[in-house]
Amino acid sequence: MDVRQLAALVAVAETGSVTRAAEVLHLVQPAVSRQIKLLEDELGVPLFERTRHGMALTDDGRILLEHARRALSELERARAEIRPASGELRGLVTLGLSPSIAEPIGEALVARVATEHPAVQLRLSIGYTRHLADWLDAADIDLAVIYEVRPSSAVDVRPLLDESLWVVGPPGADLSPDRPVQFADVHEQVRIHANPTHAMRNMLERVAADAKIPLTVAVETNSMNVQQRLAAAGVAYTVLPGIAVAEDVARGRLTGAPLLDAGLRRRLLIALPGTRRLGHAVRGVAELLVDEMRRSVESGAWPSATWLAEPRAGTSRSPARSR
Repeated sequence: MDVRQLAALVAVAETGSVTRAAEVLHLVQPAVSRQIKLLEDELGVPLFERTRHGMALTDDGRILLEHARRALSELERARAEIRPASGELRGLVTLGLSPSIAEPIGEALVARVATEHPAVQLRLSIGYTRHLADWLDAADIDLAVIYEVRPSSAVDVRPLLDESLWVVGPPGADLSPDRPVQFADVHEQVRIHANPTHAMRNMLERVAADAKIPLTVAVETNSMNVQQRLAAAGVAYTVLPGIAVAEDVARGRLTGAPLLDAGLRRRLLIALPGTRRLGHAVRGVAELLVDEMRRSVESGAWPSATWLAEPRAGTSRSPARSR
């Protein structure tokens, strides 16, 4: 099997159609069909079934697809590591971000990468910290911004900033960015929560237990957008990162205040795999990412945050920690 055959497999699997796969690959349809047939002949098993809804992978096809994606990704990383004589960065870089920072940081980062490294293709993968750590370990992403590191994760990390969580309510609520509060003073109104497995929920449970106050739950959700919408509608208060609600608070769609509790501060880390070489393009994107986050903190766009790091792409191995 060769790269063209693996690319054809991935394209057909993702589009569900040989015709659409041919368009994606800029080939004629018979050429794509031939690549798939060559793979099937070599392996001695069918990889697709033709259904009313298009091309569907067989069980063997799903197994090969996982390895094909991994192989193509590694080849793309190899291209990115080989820097041309011109010094231009190029290749695919996959960045993992949590939902709370994907929009405010991702938008500015995409614009800078397009301007400063136009030959770099940036792919944003959005997930919670536990997912990002899994994706780093599996080499599905090249770097990430995370809130905690599992002891088993083989990643290089460097602290970037500390931030306070915010209590958030509807317009007109008695909350203000210039009047920080203790969680104990607002806990009765905070009844919209992240799911029990979420790190923010765990932090609130620990703070409530230490203060010997109940954590009242009216609604649980795994969606930060749902938390914001319910709070804006006046259902109850919720707790979210300041960066996730700063624009809505400034525009009057929400009210909010920083929380003073030490247990409700989080540390953000830049994380890169510690078991494989970093390509030039990955380092270039990491530099811009760190710089955008620093600018956001220093300009006040990232509220209640303290910058900890100097803008550089490399990381130093730190002991795993959880906050």
